[in-house]
Amino acid sequence: MDDTPDWLHHLHTLADQPPQTLRERLWLQATDAVIGSIESLLARHMEQADLPVRPRAGGWQVEGPPDAALAVIAHWLHEHGLGGAWRDELLAVTNEHDERQALIERAAVRPLGIATVAVHLVGHTGDGRVWVQQRAFDKATDPGQWDTLSGGMLSASETVASALHRETWEEAGLEVATMRNVRALGHQRVRRPVDGNGYMVERIEMFEGEVLPGIDPDNQDGEVEGFDCVPAGQLLDSLKAGVFTLEAALVHAHWLKRHGYL
Repeated sequence: MDDTPDWLHHLHTLADQPPQTLRERLWLQATDAVIGSIESLLARHMEQADLPVRPRAGGWQVEGPPDAALAVIAHWLHEHGLGGAWRDELLAVTNEHDERQALIERAAVRPLGIATVAVHLVGHTGDGRVWVQQRAFDKATDPGQWDTLSGGMLSASETVASALHRETWEEAGLEVATMRNVRALGHQRVRRPVDGNGYMVERIEMFEGEVLPGIDPDNQDGEVEGFDCVPAGQLLDSLKAGVFTLEAALVHAHWLKRHGYL
């Protein structure tokens, strides 16, 4: 018998949604690897613009040297307002077996349905309270919503561990080494439409760690409006109220269940 609460079942449903419009597989011709998906109309526009995108049976393929071809596509998407905010940050492009095939600017991954990896850290106090952050109101995605203590995507040059350290410092001003009982909690997968023509495919690596008494988070990168430290029961009520990002809600729900609060 499934005893999952309705609100949590709804979150899992939101995290596993098909595309809103038909998407076709996207290959790299150089490696014959499927690297993502693309709306057929967008792909046709790219072909007509003489970008290195051509049709093939079952979808479309990116032709030529992978990194260079994907860079051309990323710039075109940016110039036409079809990608995310340009970050000058390269992410790994992988095949269906998570093997690296190429690199691409972060702004282009959603329109091309390219899989990403993120880390999220639940920072707790050891006595049933949890540190949470409110995202800055000028964030491109989910402005003003509540989030885990720290979280973000892995760049192409990072490991999961190094991304966890970087994000925790940038967003919370905390060194992971100063936290107690830092441990992995497994992963959560998200597949859902985003940003009009985009499709999010992401694996979230989840962690927890105890923030020691007398040490308060202090944002370093200007992307956090503020922090709060809330009892587990209050956190649970906030998750039900929908004030957290989908990804943060899923991570916090996993933590609450693991520790017997849910």
